[in-house]
Amino acid sequence: MSNAIHKMRKKVKKYLDQDRYEHTLGVMYLCASLAMRYNEDINEAMIAGLLHDCAKCIPSKKKIRLCEKYHLSISESERQNPSLLHAKLGAYLAATKYHVRDQRILDAIICHTTGKPKMTMLDKILYIADYIEPGRKEAPNLPEVRKLAFQDIDACLYLILKDSLAYLHTRNLAIDPMTEKTYLYYKNYLNK
Repeated sequence: MSNAIHKMRKKVKKYLDQDRYEHTLGVMYLCASLAMRYNEDINEAMIAGLLHDCAKCIPSKKKIRLCEKYHLSISESERQNPSLLHAKLGAYLAATKYHVRDQRILDAIICHTTGKPKMTMLDKILYIADYIEPGRKEAPNLPEVRKLAFQDIDACLYLILKDSLAYLHTRNLAIDPMTEKTYLYYKNYLNK
């Protein structure tokens, strides 16, 4: 592990509760594993994994206030579910508080909850690692998804999106339009 990552790890630990910190470490190491599998930069993947939830433990009202203060747009679905704001706020904090200059890392953090059409490999790695991290127990089809992550990353991404939308629909939870756009993009992409 690089010295920069070690310093970031000590700093981020101060802002997360114990469960979130353990999840974060799991995502960081899983990002490294997936980066090795798909020939991506391991350090970039580890930094994205380490910082992806750096804004997660900020209370919802404060997330909204900070987004307004830093002129970060807030969609209707984010107002209904302010937890979604941790992605864009986290990318902002990664840049300003943790001095991450690599736009690829910041973009991966921004889309790690909703996805986006035409995701980069780093985007996919972080999105999937967050979903299949070893501490996760609740997600549907988890054994299949974990196996698929190392076999066919696009098929894995599509299955996660499909399962996530089904879960949100059955629970009547707010769905970010970007998640639906991403699902439709990869459904079409894989059916070509």
